[in-house]
Amino acid sequence: MRMASPDGPGAAMRGSGPDLDFIHRFIPATSDGLPTVLLLHGTGGNEDDLLAIGARLAPGAALLSPRGKVLENGMARFFRRIAEGVFDLDDLRRRTDELAVFVEAAADAYGLDRTRVVAVGYSNGANIAASLLLLKPRVLSAAVLLHAMVPLVPDPVPDLQGTPVFLSAGRLDTMIPPRETERLAKLLETAGARVALAWQQGGHGLAPGELESARLWFQEWAANRAGKA
Repeated sequence: MRMASPDGPGAAMRGSGPDLDFIHRFIPATSDGLPTVLLLHGTGGNEDDLLAIGARLAPGAALLSPRGKVLENGMARFFRRIAEGVFDLDDLRRRTDELAVFVEAAADAYGLDRTRVVAVGYSNGANIAASLLLLKPRVLSAAVLLHAMVPLVPDPVPDLQGTPVFLSAGRLDTMIPPRETERLAKLLETAGARVALAWQQGGHGLAPGELESARLWFQEWAANRAGKA
């Protein structure tokens, strides 16, 4: 690994091989028995944006936070869009494949359990996390999707039987209308996922209440998974 800055184990890194070619931060676990948290930022964010949220949702868990490679007016994203809410589906599929390869390569590089990766994504990051669930269902064991919409409708719909997904959205969100979140919840449920949908009386920004709801959901999921191990 080539360190981009001397900030310790959480410093921004880029892997030496093509499969790890995302600028990213990796923070090793400090507690045993927890999944790896894959943090996926929103438009204009970077690999630092969700680190505090990841630590809040899963204290002691390993955090893996890549920066999206696509630039839109200088702002990082995980895939291209043609207009607001209109995605470049060919690019979305390619970027989803690329992210899946990165997660698997990072698991090998950092000694992580590939079967215990949970995504936490916001906005554009939540949308590509949803795309991972729909196109690469074996990459994630669970997901927290904050302000997400349907990224695409795969044919056939994957088998997500029993995969836990937490969705949070704002009733007043003008970027992602409630009906779009409801469409995503229905699509994931059709695929067999166990979806928990939490509504906030707010817009597109993250609210303290939804992060607390996500934290409680995550802790319950992790405890149930540990009990079945």
